[in-house]
Amino acid sequence: MAVGGTFDKRYNPLDGSLGFGDSHIPQLLIDARLNNSVRFEVVMQIDSLDMLDTHREQLLQRCKTATETKLLLVHGTDTMTNSAQVLAQANLDKVIVITGAMVPYALEQSDATFNLGFALGCLACLKNGVYIAMGGQVFSWDEVLKNKILGRFQSKE
Repeated sequence: MAVGGTFDKRYNPLDGSLGFGDSHIPQLLIDARLNNSVRFEVVMQIDSLDMLDTHREQLLQRCKTATETKLLLVHGTDTMTNSAQVLAQANLDKVIVITGAMVPYALEQSDATFNLGFALGCLACLKNGVYIAMGGQVFSWDEVLKNKILGRFQSKE
């Protein structure tokens, strides 16, 4: 599920801004040559700094009604832990892995492709719960923070 965030942002050469267009994720899933079928949907395209409680409630409702028991959410990195908390508190009987990117997929030196592939691998191996998969590490939702100085996710300890 695409929720927005840096991962899917695109550069607008007319005004120099970053904004949303069609998600890159469907093509990335094709390029990954997955052997199993993966269903993709855009839940919203929003910068996570602009997310309100109503957006998180919409995301929670979508996760609740999903027939799949393994869900991958591509989310903005600034508030993914906030959304993870909302999802975890719902105690859904599912594996939910949240990932994103520090640099948009459309730009050079992006971590988007790696994070997506890593998160898909984590999704297959984890037990029910809510996790954040970033930079080659997977964390329980309540044991992680974004280090804005180093530009990466790390354990809270």
